[in-house]
Amino acid sequence: MVLEKLGSSLYDALRKVIKAPVVDEALVKELIRDFQRALLQADVNVALVMQLSQNIEKRALNEELPPGISRREHVVKVVYDELTKFVGEKQDDIKIVPGKQNILMLVGIQGSGKTTTAGKLARYYQKRGLKTGLITCDTFRPGAFNQLKQIAEQIKVDFYGELESKDPVSVAKHGVDRFKSYEVVILDTSGRHKEEKGLIEEMQQIAAAVKSQEIILVLDGTIGQQASSQAQAFMEATPIGSIIVSKLDGTARGGGALSGVAATGAHIKFIGTGEKIEDIEPFAPGRFVGRLLGMGDIDGLVAKVKEAEIQPSEKDVRQMMSGKFSLQDMYDQFEAMSKMGPIQKVIGMIPGMSYQMPEADMEKAEERLEKWKVIIRSMTVEEKDDPKVINSSRMKRIARGSGTTEADVRELIKNHENMKKMFKQLKGNRRLRNMPMKMFQK
Repeated sequence: MVLEKLGSSLYDALRKVIKAPVVDEALVKELIRDFQRALLQADVNVALVMQLSQNIEKRALNEELPPGISRREHVVKVVYDELTKFVGEKQDDIKIVPGKQNILMLVGIQGSGKTTTAGKLARYYQKRGLKTGLITCDTFRPGAFNQLKQIAEQIKVDFYGELESKDPVSVAKHGVDRFKSYEVVILDTSGRHKEEKGLIEEMQQIAAAVKSQEIILVLDGTIGQQASSQAQAFMEATPIGSIIVSKLDGTARGGGALSGVAATGAHIKFIGTGEKIEDIEPFAPGRFVGRLLGMGDIDGLVAKVKEAEIQPSEKDVRQMMSGKFSLQDMYDQFEAMSKMGPIQKVIGMIPGMSYQMPEADMEKAEERLEKWKVIIRSMTVEEKDDPKVINSSRMKRIARGSGTTEADVRELIKNHENMKKMFKQLKGNRRLRNMPMKMFQK
């Protein structure tokens, strides 16, 4: 999950407010101290932390409560609003005109994750039905050609490079010409130190030669506050249109990188959230902060469901909500979740679930789901429909047939019962009752 350590610290601080019998000045000040500690540990600039603290305290204690809103709800909303502003305003997406060649040029220092990000971005646009090509213009780093070529082959995107060439501008022009009929053309350029004149000049020459629509700076999220000076240096040298912050998969310093870049006024358009090729997403500050605070990300969850083309019928969903939830339904849910990506990220998008599952359980979740699927496949239709018929002899047979233990089968049945209860609770929850229906609508 993105910035898990920071997120769990902020979530714990906010839980004190949610659980407290009375929300008074002392509690607000304690919340702010907890927030300061969490943000400073995430390498956020001290001046920014103090500014955020003052904004939260002033609004939480002095603002008049909106009609029908309790002090507790108001404090939570203030924290959400201020954190959202803190990590940056929502920016328009990178403008891609379908049916026309759109050239995106990635720049950044060596080690920022540019080449991997080029592949992720290509996959992102490919999944949206756009004809995409990858070009390696990195004639400086040994292995850059082969790395991008392998990524392109993995995601089945066309690739162009000239292994023996030492002229990146020429390679860029040839590649862009080769991909004339493609809608998204992504150029991966050389990466060196931000103060190297050669890198800046090369970047400017390529941009001029191919007339790129968008120059995108890739920044390593693990460098913390240094991301701010890097962003500033590149923005002064060339017209940077967008920024992608990479490597935000649980790093303790990611908060510093995001807030630092936002403070420069640069436009963060995407964030890299993990090592897999699918782990890139448009940066939406509100959704990002919602996940960070354990409030979930319903829009993101809906998008993932749509991407995976999961469409249970309305009747199936209503049945689950009424508590009629068979082991076959459970199996179908597991299959659907597998298509949506790593279970940890899917759970993180569900309001209230992000930090409630123990870390050890989260790590074993994928393995456990696979085991449960095998167990369910070893059952008869009757057993899947009504687990209550599973007696001792049936349990032994199922365990033998699935290569598991009777304890594993019992654990599955217990968790099935818990899921039934959860669906029933969702039905009665005013805030969440529509979520499953929203999740499954196209």
